[in-house]
Amino acid sequence: MAVLREGARVRLDYSAPSLWRVDRVIEEIRREGVPYDAVRETLRGLGAYAGEVIVRHTGAEWWASGGEHWIRTPDGRLWDPIDEARRCYGGHGSLRLLCRDALE
Repeated sequence: MAVLREGARVRLDYSAPSLWRVDRVIEEIRREGVPYDAVRETLRGLGAYAGEVIVRHTGAEWWASGGEHWIRTPDGRLWDPIDEARRCYGGHGSLRLLCRDALE
């Protein structure tokens, strides 16, 4: 995340609106045609960042099992922000909308 903050000058402040910028970064990577294997860890980091935004704003907690990580909000719902980052890269997801839904 430090690379994005400094190199790409993306403001990541753990606010829900910052996820709009993260969605844009993923969209730009996708449009450039960067192979998935080259951005796998970046997407994981962006998904983890989105998860931490949800944790900080909802009182959720991280859950892990078998190498996978989810967010469990206080109402018991499970969210997978890391997979959502992958979906964003595929053109079918949004970390901003995932956060909005988790905050509802």
